[in-house]
Amino acid sequence: MSGVLLVALLALVLVPRARAAWLGKLDPRQLLGSWYILAVASGEKDFVVEKATKNIEGVVVTLTPENTLKMLSSRHRLERCHLHAVELVKQDSRWVFGNPSLGVLEYRVLGTNFRDYAIVLTQLELQDEAFSTVELYSRTELASQEAMGLFTKWSRSLGFRSQQQAKLQKDLTCAHKVFQLAAAGWPDTHAGLVAWDI
Repeated sequence: MSGVLLVALLALVLVPRARAAWLGKLDPRQLLGSWYILAVASGEKDFVVEKATKNIEGVVVTLTPENTLKMLSSRHRLERCHLHAVELVKQDSRWVFGNPSLGVLEYRVLGTNFRDYAIVLTQLELQDEAFSTVELYSRTELASQEAMGLFTKWSRSLGFRSQQQAKLQKDLTCAHKVFQLAAAGWPDTHAGLVAWDI
């Protein structure tokens, strides 16, 4: 397990009770809809090398009647747009989701103003690499100072170094592709993972 992932786990265990109670007010339905991903902190081994080429990404969140999150997201890698569709199952807490069989150990909201931004932590275990990411979700293509400040605060507190953090370049092509696909009706993943390039 990577050092950053261990730090993230310890930090979440030590979350004050007041903050835990505040997070408990979050209803998963408040995450629904389209989001821009404007900034990322990642412990992935190739992130530092690739971060300068990463553009703004997009994610569309829906909720099934069984309280499963269905997510369609874009990832900009090596000048190409990769789309991923995945379902995340609710864990013990109503605001924590995951699908360990697909390598998504945990997906949770760290902070939000319950309106136009959210800071999201994802803990992953993919092939032979375990790492975590912190992402800034925004309803608009420009992040507020409040949102950026909270993103930076959480990234630092979880042990991400400055070189592991990136404000994504303002190219909306990949994000808009995922929004258009979602509007047209995206594939039913049946709790599986679908990935393809466009």
